[in-house]
Amino acid sequence: MARIVVAPDKFRGSATASEAAAAIGSAARELGWTVDLAPVSDGGEGFCSVLGGRLRAVTVRGPLGEPVQSAWFELDGGASAAIEMAMASGLVLAGGEEANDPMRAGTEGVGELIAAAVKAGIRHLLVGMGGSASTDGGWGALEVLEPRSRLAGVRIEVACDVRTRFVDAAAVFAPQKGATPAQVEMLGRRLERLAQLYQQRYGVDVTDLEGAGAAGGLAGGLAALGATLSSGFEIVADRIDLAARIEGADLVVTGEGLLDAQSFEGKSVGGVTELAAEFGVPVVVIAGDVDGDHDVDLRTLVGYAGEAEAWRDPLGLLRRITFDVLSTR
Repeated sequence: MARIVVAPDKFRGSATASEAAAAIGSAARELGWTVDLAPVSDGGEGFCSVLGGRLRAVTVRGPLGEPVQSAWFELDGGASAAIEMAMASGLVLAGGEEANDPMRAGTEGVGELIAAAVKAGIRHLLVGMGGSASTDGGWGALEVLEPRSRLAGVRIEVACDVRTRFVDAAAVFAPQKGATPAQVEMLGRRLERLAQLYQQRYGVDVTDLEGAGAAGGLAGGLAALGATLSSGFEIVADRIDLAARIEGADLVVTGEGLLDAQSFEGKSVGGVTELAAEFGVPVVVIAGDVDGDHDVDLRTLVGYAGEAEAWRDPLGLLRRITFDVLSTR
């Protein structure tokens, strides 16, 4: 019996990675395939859900200072924990681009999540970047985590979904968070000053670290405290043993909401595609929509049924497209 590995990321705004995987997988099972559901993340929204674990609820400061219900996730029987910055300092929590205050949005809530996990005895933290409202260079989180000695013996891995440098975070990401051109310039200068401060205070040059600009520079701020910056996709792939699951499969299906150039620069779709290529397993990509031309076997919800239907019934369309793809194999 043919075996399919279903490894999509989220379809932002319409379906989680797990929901997308379940929809694709259900269609494959009906056609007689053996299905292995392996939803993935690159460290952005949905990072914690694909890792699983025990939810530990906590109230923290949101991106604009308001209290929000958040959580960290206990892993490995309490030896590790996963934290998703978007669940404390995310753009969605700020009301989206239109409602966000890009100059004021901060990462204090992320610091409070880390502090809560450490207080509970966690000594290994996985912190997912992505979906942030802030461009504060991690200053808010670091203020919460002072004195630094409270992190003695704690290992922090930052799951980055981009390779952007620290001082470039404002120019690259702040416009998506509602910043005007003048505010982008001011935020850039603020990051430059923070980089100097981190060098003086912690002895770490965050400007030299690939990925330090993730989540508006939060990744660089945590690196100043001694965190390591890693590919979010690789962290997830290692923890769910994705390579072993793909090896020997007959087909891999992956996907995300918007397939663009960044999809193949450290993001999940590119990572899944590369792993499958290593084992000679064919890949089909199902995306919500596409920007640009890409050398992959691609289907899109928008191309299949139009934009309105893609937003109205993404899971139904994922099933229908999967039926079409697999019925010809």
